[in-house]
Amino acid sequence: MIERYTLPEMGNLWTDTYKLKTWLQVEIAVCEAQAELGYIPTQAVEEIKAKADFDPKRVLEIEAEVRHDMIAFLTNVNEYVGDAGRYIHLGLTSSDVLDTGLALQMVASLDVLLQRTEDLIAAIRKQAQQHKNTVMIGRSHGIHAEPITFGFKLAGWLAEVLRNRDRLLRLRKEVAVGKISGAVGTYANIEPRVEAIACQKLGLEPDTASTQVISRDRHADFVQTLALVAATIERFAVEIRNLQRTDVLEVEEFFSKGQKGSSAMPHKRNPIRSERLTGMARVVRGHAVAALENVALWHERDISHSSVERMILPDSCTITHFMLVEITDLVKNLLVYPENMERNMNVYGGVVFSQRVMLTLVEKGVSREDAYAIVQSCAHQAWNKPEGNFHDLIANDSRVTQHLSTEEVEACFAPQHHLQHLEEIYQRLEI
Repeated sequence: MIERYTLPEMGNLWTDTYKLKTWLQVEIAVCEAQAELGYIPTQAVEEIKAKADFDPKRVLEIEAEVRHDMIAFLTNVNEYVGDAGRYIHLGLTSSDVLDTGLALQMVASLDVLLQRTEDLIAAIRKQAQQHKNTVMIGRSHGIHAEPITFGFKLAGWLAEVLRNRDRLLRLRKEVAVGKISGAVGTYANIEPRVEAIACQKLGLEPDTASTQVISRDRHADFVQTLALVAATIERFAVEIRNLQRTDVLEVEEFFSKGQKGSSAMPHKRNPIRSERLTGMARVVRGHAVAALENVALWHERDISHSSVERMILPDSCTITHFMLVEITDLVKNLLVYPENMERNMNVYGGVVFSQRVMLTLVEKGVSREDAYAIVQSCAHQAWNKPEGNFHDLIANDSRVTQHLSTEEVEACFAPQHHLQHLEEIYQRLEI
């Protein structure tokens, strides 16, 4: 299912071909750095740059024999380069290339995710503008609370996605780290200056203090941040699912022409895309646990993390990418039903305006305890009864009318009171 929906821009970043391309980038950058410092001939580097190449199938053939992916790669590259190939990988250990190449893959993936995040921001912002004053009921514990607008709900979504954008930008800096320090990270056979120059050419920073690998707290941070992005999307998806329930039906996923909701029940229009997103978030969260398990390696390195990362990093990136694309399309094409929102808000005669009635009574000199008791008694008489009408009960209760005029009662049932500070929130978000 993932292959079917994932856009090529992310999928291509986690192919064997792209991985080997990053390895070659690292090897060439190190050769260039070595030449700049006078350790290898410049002419040899030019020859390497001109001839260096690889064949993924050939690499796999060699690996089947030597049982070492880096040696197989270097052997294949040298088949293209010839004698100058002896300057490739001088003083390096496999993890120098593996981890630095992996950093390039993660950075490229974050660039894609950041672009898709910008798309989601734009989609939410547009809907929030359109529905700024679309009044609906706010809910707590799943129970009607007080009026909000659908735009206000979307403003909360927007704020969260903006925070996720900031997290991804921070993460990009955190993982844009290379390591060219040799076996166990001591620079015994290669100078720190080589690392500095090579990393600069690759757009990375040298790791502060690596062992034979870049410490896996960075990679755990990477997956955990993607899990948080997925959790945000899941929150939106769960909200859409709840608002699409038949007894609510305030919003609905777009239902395309010819789409079928059920093999048995022709009337069904199910929130299948939101449900799919909810499930995918669970997978990315699971990968975050595996990434945390990878942090504790033996001494200066082992490779227990390697097999895990070959699964969780491509998977986390492609799933998160798909989720961003999918939720953006959902938001763009979301069907919104203001009439149903108004109907739901006014069920039982506007019982959701109870706090406003209570506070108005308090303003007129009634104690808060007495005001609460008066309003609660009327609310409970109206609650969950087909004929229940909180407005009429309040308007005809002598305990209320002796303090409030007809106009003051009606003002308590005006939703505009609850929206008076909406503009301030919109200004904070530049909606």
